Parts: sequence; C-alpha cells; structure tokens
Amino acid sequence: MPARTGWPTPYELWCAFRVRRSERVADQHMGPVQRPSGVHQTGQSRRSRSERSLESSVVTSLHLARILRQPIDSEHFFGCGRQGAMWGRSPGRMPSSGAHVMVAQTSFLGDVILTTPLLSALRRLLQPRQLTVVVRPEAAPLLAHHPCVDSLVLDDKRRGDRGLRGLVRTARRLRAERADIAVAPHRSLRTALALALAGVPHRVGFAESPGSQLYHVRVPRDRSRHDVERNLGLVRAFGGTVGDHLEAPRLIAGEAATRSAAQLLAEVGVGDGRALYGMCPGSVWPTKRWDTEGYGAVVRALRKQDDAQVLLLGGADDIGVSEAVQRHAGGSAVNLVGRTDLGTFMAIAERLDALVSNDSAPMHVATALGVPVVAVFCATTPAQGYGPYGARAALVEADLECRPCGRHGGRRCPRGTEDCMRLVGAADVLKALRSLRPGPRAAASP
Repeated sequence: MPARTGWPTPYELWCAFRVRRSERVADQHMGPVQRPSGVHQTGQSRRSRSERSLESSVVTSLHLARILRQPIDSEHFFGCGRQGAMWGRSPGRMPSSGAHVMVAQTSFLGDVILTTPLLSALRRLLQPRQLTVVVRPEAAPLLAHHPCVDSLVLDDKRRGDRGLRGLVRTARRLRAERADIAVAPHRSLRTALALALAGVPHRVGFAESPGSQLYHVRVPRDRSRHDVERNLGLVRAFGGTVGDHLEAPRLIAGEAATRSAAQLLAEVGVGDGRALYGMCPGSVWPTKRWDTEGYGAVVRALRKQDDAQVLLLGGADDIGVSEAVQRHAGGSAVNLVGRTDLGTFMAIAERLDALVSNDSAPMHVATALGVPVVAVFCATTPAQGYGPYGARAALVEADLECRPCGRHGGRRCPRGTEDCMRLVGAADVLKALRSLRPGPRAAASP
C-alpha cells in the first residue's frame, strides 16, 4: 500500500498525544517502559496491581499508536497479498448485491440477540452471497442455526485473543474471509481496528463509536430508541429505513439441543402436561438481581395455586443464587442451574409457558423464541433501550429517582439501600405473569 501523504488526521494526533502522555506517566511512576521486571523466581510480582495495569496500558498504547501512525503494508503485516484501506476512505462504490457481508458483534449475549433483526434486514436489503457474523465463542450457539447466517468467525477477545497479539490474530482471521462489506453494530475501538486491519474495503459503523474514523460510512445512533431499532439504523448506509425492517429478535434451537433438552427434562421428571414455568434469578451484575426471597415466593405460589412445574435455569455462575431461591421455595422447584449449555437452555426455554427473568440474556432468549416473559428491572431501566422487544412481555420495576444507577447496574447499590430490588414484590410479578395470556408460540413484532 502506498504511504499516505498530507496532514495527520485528528485520530492520528490523538494517538500521538496518548503516546506522549503515557510516556510521561510511565516515567513518573515506573521509569522508562522496558521489559517487565520485578518478578520473583516464584513468578509473583513485587509491584502493585495498579502499577502492573499502568505498564500494560502504556505498552498497549505505544504499540497501537505505532500501528495507527504508519501506513499498513498488508502483505508484510498479515502474510497475504490482499490490501485494504486502513483509514476511513472508501476505495469505491459499495456493491449493490451479491457481496460477502460481515457483521461484527462481540459484546454480551443479549446484544447479539438484539442484533438479529439487523441480520434479517441486511439479508433482505443486500441479498449477499454470504453473511458472516463475528461473535465471541460463548455466543456462537445463538446464531448457529439462524437462517440468515451463513458462517461465524470467533473472536475470543476475553481469553485467547485478548491484547494486541490477539487483535492481530483476529484481524488475520477476518482478512481470510475476504468480506466486501463490514457492518459494526458493536461500538468498540477494538472492533473498528480489527475490521480496518483486516482490510475490509467497505466498513459501516456508528458515528459515536470509538475509532469511528476507521469506518467509511458513519451512521448516527439514536439513543432514544430501543437497541433493536438503533442497530437497524445501520441499514441507512444502504438506502434502507428502520421502519421497513422492524421485527422482533429471532433465535432457533438446533435439533441436537432439542434432543438434549428432552433427555434432561425426562431425567428430572418434567413433561407430564402441567404448566411449565422458568425462573432465571442470576445476572453478572448483582444490582440487576431481584432478591432470592421474591423468586422463592413466586415459585411457591405457582406450585400451590396453579399446580405448575417450575424450573430454575442459568449458568454455573448462578448456582449460589439458585440454591438460595430453592431454599426460599421450600425445595419445590426443579433446579437445572449449571446443568445446561446455551443451546440446551434455548431448547428448554422453547417449552416454557412463561419465563421470569432479571434484565439479562435469558430475557432476550425467551423473547426471541416467542416465549412470554416477565422482566424484573432493578438497577437498570427499559428506557435505556435494552428491554424485551416483543409483544408478549411484561415489565416489573420500582419507580425510583435513583434508577438507573449505571449502564449495566453495578456491584453494589450506590445508596446502600437496594430499594430497586427490595421494593419489587412477589405479588407484582405474579400479577404480571398472569396478565400474559396464552397465545401462538411465535416471536411477534412489538
């Protein structure tokens, strides 16, 4: 690739400033940045965690700035001959149809689910010969059987692909796909860098995304709308409109997962024709979890009043929470927490008459499967744009001025009261659950 000429862009100037600032901070705290030192023979560092974090940040900044401030020689950098525009200057007109489209969404599981309407819209609008989605490994089962997805590329950015070297490995994998168009609903500097380093010739992202200078088309993101609609805003880059593509998220559980679910439910004696409800009491963020006593009360009421079977569902991290719910429920629920993978959970959720969940991924899974959902919002609020996007959903929350206390909630209540969790009663959840009338099991548009 020929070297770029002219004045540096604002993004290059920002990188240069960050390098200089990092060098000054490093000199003040640790001296010149060199090979890591201060490690015992046992492998334990004498330095504090903050010092190690600072050094890691400085080194990463220096390396990224070196990459960004120099032209990219694709053949040298990636070991292959294909070249692409590193900076947001499109090399030509976008293909109108028959292109290989790549969608990058490496955020949380719920975010991947809320991206599925965009996948359907791009399939209809662009009629690509191939549609590839970039996700984290744990999200792959969500899209493994989606009818609009042809292939997946995994970016293990939390583990095997973390850091600068991991970014380069990911970019190489993306480059090998030889995509014509990249669409990035994920607002991340790492995503922007990976797509640019991969040399995708036409890149589309949000104008407010970190690294948006690396996109050829930058689309405004309307914060007042639901995240499904915000993601759909990216179709404007291709002449589409949000209103023409509104639909609920959609997921499909595969045949293998369906068989696994049937086997597990048979083992625990579930499936005798009685009403079947699911409870998902866990969440990564503690302030998003409705209290376990409330969940236990709902389980007891459903068992006593409806003679229903109730499943506790979730991942291995939710085992402690589920055991507390089971104690409050008098042991009357069937606890499957930690016994299912994501695919099997999806297949079990399909069988439910309704699901009660916190503001977490299971809420979106159920909505995308057309299952009625009661969503309990604690520290977060639906107004942030991440509520269940479907007609068969009911919301329960406490009306408090302090909500939301953060984008994802938090590890503890800033006020120390936990009112957003404590003031939601089991009677409110039961009322919402009974308001969801039985209907055809299909994802309905909101």
